Amino acid sequence: MATVSSLPLLIFARISALTVAFLVLIWALVFQTSFLPLSSSHEDLIYAVLHPLFMVIGFILVSGEGMALACGVFGVWTKFHGKKGIVANFYSLHSWMGLICLFFFSAQWVVGFMSFWHRGEVRTIRVRVLPWHVFLGLYTYGLAVATAETGLLEKLTLLQTKRNVLRHSSESLVVNSLGLGLALLSGIVILAAISPKYHSHHYHQNPKSKFIYSDGKWVSS
Repeated sequence: MATVSSLPLLIFARISALTVAFLVLIWALVFQTSFLPLSSSHEDLIYAVLHPLFMVIGFILVSGEGMALACGVFGVWTKFHGKKGIVANFYSLHSWMGLICLFFFSAQWVVGFMSFWHRGEVRTIRVRVLPWHVFLGLYTYGLAVATAETGLLEKLTLLQTKRNVLRHSSESLVVNSLGLGLALLSGIVILAAISPKYHSHHYHQNPKSKFIYSDGKWVSS
């Protein structure tokens, strides 16, 4: 249950996430002509539209859920499924960062899943690696947002130079707003993640106390 001080931050995060989701939906569904592939294939158009939807909504916005990994894998597949193959699409900074981000997220998910089944005797190891686990989680999330930002910049640059989309057009405004929304949302999420939570009553009463793991439970010392 959220405390009074964290409630506004939680509400702001939800509003930002909904705004980002709305903007990416508007971009992908209203401006479909911007996603038309060179082959003019209806199937390729569907995959081109699904890529930003799954990578932004399915991967970044729900990255705390188990299905985020599946969304990320499918989102990458929609980009690399074409006739030209993976190598032909693996050329930009955006694509490199995307695969690295997906690798880190997969590693985090596997390690977290395996550690859940560890016996109590090894929980001390989990405590020791927790700071690194938190760091890698935040780093992966930040990398995912940065990857999305490079993708938006790459796509918008292509639209403005190859397809004559005006710099002050409504689509440019939507894409730029989407990028700004992602940057704002990532700041809120990281702030919430690193903010110290409320201390327990025991800690307030004994600020110098420490906790150790013994006989299958945590005890204070």
